[in-house]
Order: sequence, then C-alpha cells, then structure tokens
Amino acid sequence: MTTNKLMIVAVVAVLAATGAAAVAHAQSERTPKGWSYEIKNGQRVPKGGNRVTNPDGSWREEVRQGNCVTIKEKTAAGEYRETRQCDPKPGA
Repeated sequence: MTTNKLMIVAVVAVLAATGAAAVAHAQSERTPKGWSYEIKNGQRVPKGGNRVTNPDGSWREEVRQGNCVTIKEKTAAGEYRETRQCDPKPGA
C-alpha cells in the first residue's frame, strides 16, 4: 500500500513540474510585432512610444520614461540606431 502512495506522489510531482515549466515558457514569449500592447505579468500593457513608419519601410519611435527619452530609428537599408537623452530634474 505504501508503494501505491509513493507512485501517486511521484505522478503528482511530475505533473506539477511540467505545468510550472509550461507557465514559465508562456510568460517568456514575446508579443508579436504590430500589436499595440505587450503582455507583462499576464496583463495587457500599452506599448510605450509612438512609432512613425514611412512608405520606404524606415521608422522612428520615441519612448518616454520619466525625464528620459529613448529614440529608436531604423532606416530603409536596415540600419538601427538607438539614442537616449535624459534632462535634469527641473529646479536642480
């Protein structure tokens, strides 16, 4: 009878481990391109920044975080550039 209990405990442990691995894999996946939101902690969060895409395929996006602005640019030739500028706090 103890062997049966041991088998049941082992099966439950294996199922719990595979379930945890599936959840971790689902959380690590990235949001597909073109979607207007990202998934963080299981919740939909609007993507930061405003991307302007040109007809030739180039684009420019500005993302604000506090006093900092990150500018992401990609040319039609595929060259990517990212710059970040932070303004000092007002009154400092």
